[in-house]
Amino acid sequence: MFDCIIVGAGPAGSTAAYHLALLGRSVVVLEKASLPRNKPCGGGVSPAIAQWLDFDLTPAISLKSNKVSYTWKMGDPTQSQVSSPMWMVQRDIFDDFLIKQAQKTGAELRDSTEVKGIEFKNFIWEVKTNSEPVYGRYLIAADGAGGPMTKWLGFKEPKLCISASLETRSIKGDSLNFDFGTIKKGFIWCFPKADGYSFSIAAMRGDKPKNLKKILTDYATKCGADVSVSNVREHPLSLWNGDRQLHSQNALLVGEAASLADPLTGEGIRPAIFSGFKAAGAIDRSLSGAADALEQYTQAIAAEWGTDMVWAARLAGPFYQFTGSAYRAGVKSQSATQLMGKILCGELRYADIANRALKKLMPF
Repeated sequence: MFDCIIVGAGPAGSTAAYHLALLGRSVVVLEKASLPRNKPCGGGVSPAIAQWLDFDLTPAISLKSNKVSYTWKMGDPTQSQVSSPMWMVQRDIFDDFLIKQAQKTGAELRDSTEVKGIEFKNFIWEVKTNSEPVYGRYLIAADGAGGPMTKWLGFKEPKLCISASLETRSIKGDSLNFDFGTIKKGFIWCFPKADGYSFSIAAMRGDKPKNLKKILTDYATKCGADVSVSNVREHPLSLWNGDRQLHSQNALLVGEAASLADPLTGEGIRPAIFSGFKAAGAIDRSLSGAADALEQYTQAIAAEWGTDMVWAARLAGPFYQFTGSAYRAGVKSQSATQLMGKILCGELRYADIANRALKKLMPF
């Protein structure tokens, strides 16, 4: 019998496990993959996550970069620098590092353990797996976008966007590159790592393009990457689309299971770690007898993340509708790069810049 069962060993689940174990709670993390595992992801991480993790993250960071370049359909380039460098990570290394920190504080990990179903009875969660069932008083769904936990817990399933990623060691560099226009209502980004680049593409609005993988491989090839040895993998994105309830009876949603990814940029790791930190505190308080602790978790996420995502969504609408004009009017300006860099690093909020940005976007 555990105080808490966490389904999913990504950044959200590992962060929740770390803090719960640090608080003296018994916690087990169930992960269907064998760790460490490769995960399709651009691997850009905001240094703002350090405020929710009280250990040195240096061993998990592949590279830091403050160089940014933009293109429109691979032409019309512009380059800039941000004041605070972004962190680049390899998800297999980064995720494994986080879960090991949780294990050091006392959390138990059971990887290669797929959850087959859940049942709440007599105030206890029974989690059915591909081996033996697991029992706990509380449950955290951290199984990401498209995972079954959201549905099993009775929450409305969100509409998912589609992304794809590939990694290559055939080219190297130190610049974060963004391309607009090559894919409609979306963008392509390639992030440097110590030993290569990660290429990603996302359709942020509308239906999934039928040739998403081909668009990405063609772009990577034009950048000089040898894609013949790269595995292109599709994966869903669960973008924030309005305040929603994130708690039910003795259970919480975190990370992309809670649809917390930024609707403008697709950033998911920062809100995942933030929600894991908040979830751990809420469950600890609930275990101590606070009747409204889980409800307060939903309220805290809405106030501290969702409020700003309202502005991100308002910007995303005209940006992805009129991307060409937005590129010329906003993206290419040095000031826009500096502002977005500060937002991603947690130094600014969308609310601080939204009105000015919307005035540039809306005429189009």
